[in-house]
Amino acid sequence: MSVAEPRRIVIFRHAKADWPQVSDHERPLAERGRKDAPVAGRKLADSGIPLDLALCSTAARTRETWKLAVHELPDRPKTVYEDRLYEASPGELIAVLNETPDDVRNVVLIGHNPGVQGLADILSGAAEGDARTRMERRGFPTAAFAVLTYSGSWKALEPGVGTLVDYWAPSE
Repeated sequence: MSVAEPRRIVIFRHAKADWPQVSDHERPLAERGRKDAPVAGRKLADSGIPLDLALCSTAARTRETWKLAVHELPDRPKTVYEDRLYEASPGELIAVLNETPDDVRNVVLIGHNPGVQGLADILSGAAEGDARTRMERRGFPTAAFAVLTYSGSWKALEPGVGTLVDYWAPSE
């Protein structure tokens, strides 16, 4: 594929987690999270984005979110579980995305706040319709996702180069 063709980045926050007596990394989804994750997966499927690659934090709640969401997609993308996505800053998330091979067109990144919200804000140099207003109003609650488009090599991904084209969050 040409690097001039638009790419899509789906920035997906894990669903609602529980707070049992385990380490933060091992926190499972709460009942609400187990309900919201498949709904988010259906909304992602409805977007029609053919995902090529999923980059998922190794935390239990992100792995469980992705496992429930991906079953709703028509095609399952290759999934890479990446330690560096856990507790990552927006800059660290961009660094991971910069390593994506250029033959990958569409990526979903499943991670944590505040990093994922910061990433969506930082990459969005422009927005279509009311996507930015909706994201700013709702913030980035659990199971929310933002969709950005970007033209260029993954190595050239940097703040301000993307366009926020969609945003979705579950109703509370």
